Amino acid sequence: MALTRDKKKEIIKKVHEAIDSSKSAVFVNFHGLNVSKISKMRRALQASGVGYLVAKKTLARKALEGIKVDGKLPDMPGELAIIFGTDPIAPAREIYKFQKEYKDGVKIVGGIFDRRYIDMSNMTEIALIPSMNILYAQLLNLINSPIQRFVLALNAIADAKN
Repeated sequence: MALTRDKKKEIIKKVHEAIDSSKSAVFVNFHGLNVSKISKMRRALQASGVGYLVAKKTLARKALEGIKVDGKLPDMPGELAIIFGTDPIAPAREIYKFQKEYKDGVKIVGGIFDRRYIDMSNMTEIALIPSMNILYAQLLNLINSPIQRFVLALNAIADAKN
């Protein structure tokens, strides 16, 4: 069934607003997923504070024309879903989990990060960045490590004297 002109304008507006208000967006090919897997993925993404939109590629391109983004729009083969959010890394990280789970059904094809188009390989690297809580824990461990070694050395000296 063909979309009416008003429906197309509504989709373009929705995609434009979603991408313009988000810090990052990931373009995903979701070819071959059944409805139950897509529903599961949508619920998990929504629970993580990440949005999920499906749009025709031509309408998505028109919506992206109105947004100031540097670089070249990556190729978008297959069915297109746009994952977006206010956290710069969360959309990529959350959809990457599903890319690992549904190897043949979900594939990151590119995205927008820091108002620049990013290709598939760079967007996958962004997806592998740990969450802020893990990064804070790693930083604290790094700061605490010399102190721990100093205390262990002092204990070794005290044990040697006794």
